[in-house]
Amino acid sequence: MINSTDKSTPEELIKSPFAFEFLGLKAKEVILESDIEEAIMDHIQNFLLELGNGFCFEDRQKKILIDDEYFFIDLVFYHRILHCHVLIEIKAEEFKHEHIGQLNVYLEHYKRNIMSEQDNLPVGILLVTNKNDTLVEYAKGSLDNKMFISKYLLELPVKEELIAIIEQEKNNFN
Repeated sequence: MINSTDKSTPEELIKSPFAFEFLGLKAKEVILESDIEEAIMDHIQNFLLELGNGFCFEDRQKKILIDDEYFFIDLVFYHRILHCHVLIEIKAEEFKHEHIGQLNVYLEHYKRNIMSEQDNLPVGILLVTNKNDTLVEYAKGSLDNKMFISKYLLELPVKEELIAIIEQEKNNFN
């Protein structure tokens, strides 16, 4: 469904790390995911700008029913360029392999029950404080769903860390 002349793919649009310094939270003070989510909602315009072009806010704590059990997706967006739902899960901790299972369930639910014929498959973004790339690779394994694990920063890094991030990103493109 993505137009071949449109150069925008999820891989091109989903970045890591995200810089959420505009939330006004200090990394040492954040304990709960709900603190981050609340701050995002208080600064939704800046959050949308950080996500990038095409994201449209749809819902917060989206309640879904699977059999007789309710689950809550932290944030749901629709991406008008990719023509798909984007489900965001926020973790106030480093990446753990079980996070993939949770996000995969939500993506499968959207694929089977929510998306329309005109939609492309939903995309998931897991926001974590840090990630081990090898563990992420193993956890995603052969799953078909599009999932991105992105690190977020609540405070801009010091100059040396920023240079290291830029160098790593440059190496990822080469």
